[in-house]
Amino acid sequence: MTDLTKLSAAALADMLASGEVSSVEATQAHLDRIAAVDGDVHAFLHVSDHALDVAADIDRRRAAGEQLGPVAGVPLAIKDVLVTTDMPSTSGSKILEGFMSPYDATVVARSRAAGLVPLGKTNMDEFAMGSSTEHSAYGPTRNPWDLERIPGGSGGGSAAAVAAFEAPLALGSDTGGSIRQPAHVTGTVGMKPTYGGVSRFGAIALASSLDQVGPVTRTVLDAGLLHDVIGGHDPHDATSLTDEWPSFAAVAREGATGGVLKGLKVGVIRELPDSGFQPGVSESFRAALAAMEAQGAEIVEVSAPHFEYGVAAYYLILPAEASSNLAKFDSVRFGLRVDVPGGTVEDVMAATREAGFGDEVKRRVILGTYALSAGYYDAYYGSAQKVRTLIQRDFDEAFAQVDVIATPSAPTTAFKLGEKIDDPMQMYLNDVTTIPANLAGVPGISIPAGLAPEDGLPVGIQFLAPAREDARLYRVGAALEALLLDSWSGPLLDRAPVLGGAR
Repeated sequence: MTDLTKLSAAALADMLASGEVSSVEATQAHLDRIAAVDGDVHAFLHVSDHALDVAADIDRRRAAGEQLGPVAGVPLAIKDVLVTTDMPSTSGSKILEGFMSPYDATVVARSRAAGLVPLGKTNMDEFAMGSSTEHSAYGPTRNPWDLERIPGGSGGGSAAAVAAFEAPLALGSDTGGSIRQPAHVTGTVGMKPTYGGVSRFGAIALASSLDQVGPVTRTVLDAGLLHDVIGGHDPHDATSLTDEWPSFAAVAREGATGGVLKGLKVGVIRELPDSGFQPGVSESFRAALAAMEAQGAEIVEVSAPHFEYGVAAYYLILPAEASSNLAKFDSVRFGLRVDVPGGTVEDVMAATREAGFGDEVKRRVILGTYALSAGYYDAYYGSAQKVRTLIQRDFDEAFAQVDVIATPSAPTTAFKLGEKIDDPMQMYLNDVTTIPANLAGVPGISIPAGLAPEDGLPVGIQFLAPAREDARLYRVGAALEALLLDSWSGPLLDRAPVLGGAR
């Protein structure tokens, strides 16, 4: 009998459409998988009580002859940064413990309308501040490849759920790499769309000029299928683009047929030396480029001299915007309230934020408030915005020469839990290759590139494209995925030694 949890979302959707399997059966299989392994992985903060009812309704509508969408009946995991009416929305923080939203995030509403079945809310670093999902107020998520290692962050819960076959599709958010870096360390696919290409309405804000919602999946085609559901203009989001987008699933299918790589110009950044990367990461990256070159792609060295300042600029812009966005958690309107007998409103607010925010959130709020303070605004926040402009210009000049830019998705494979928790700088450097895309607003995708020989853990390759050219990433990503799958003789996740496949 087919293990429904091991199927891609596309394959499962085909079986659902043909009547070979019901949504209730598919949903129950994933709920059983969650029950079996999530005690070890801790990908979920909340598992839905309504999933089977939603699945049964999809089955009823399909049986009645209703024309449903291409992914109707497929289960979906939702990062807890996205608000939902029927499940708590905590953003991984004690200050929002048990909070029930009066509305759904736009991407959640669109997922429901498309017939996707929400399985639950996934764990994350508190308010999306972190690269390891160790900063969750509800305990860390573990990597299905090695339970002693991190699953990336901030969206480690979504990536781990997909990698552990607890869900075929997941929603994530990416402010500086929080979709792509977890994809890198869990052997999954993570897509950060063009800024404004997917609505942020109902995504609990971290840094409003950087945040972007996107898909987390096991294949490029699956990412395209989910992107088709959640993308497009949303009048509730002032930054939402009004562009007409192609079907990203159709583009991915086209890319997988072959011939796409011939003549493709792939940029490699001159200023990104091997010295800062784990040898196995660099080796897998070069092997993927060689495979593309063998298919007719042209590897072109491009210059991006300001990328090296990206981390420094980001860690001024993000904390500044975060300190502003998190000011709403004030003990007065919603969320946690710590009463101080005889205290003032300010006393209650201070006590609530002290008890409700974790150390990393406090660190960034203090840093951001300082950067925005009188006398320092221009020196810090203003200077960081100037660096951001220079990085955007680097991208413009590079994309005048190449179709896409390729980098390793992160410097190392998954590190051990606790290894970097007390070293914020080392933690921040995990996002060195992903941050520039958020600063510039361009799309980026991470796809599995193999296993690092020194530890047998997954490695990802990242592709970046000009703003609004998300389709280019699906075409190229699907082409390389098909090429690498041929050499691996099966999905990379089948090699996961703990929870994945046969080994």
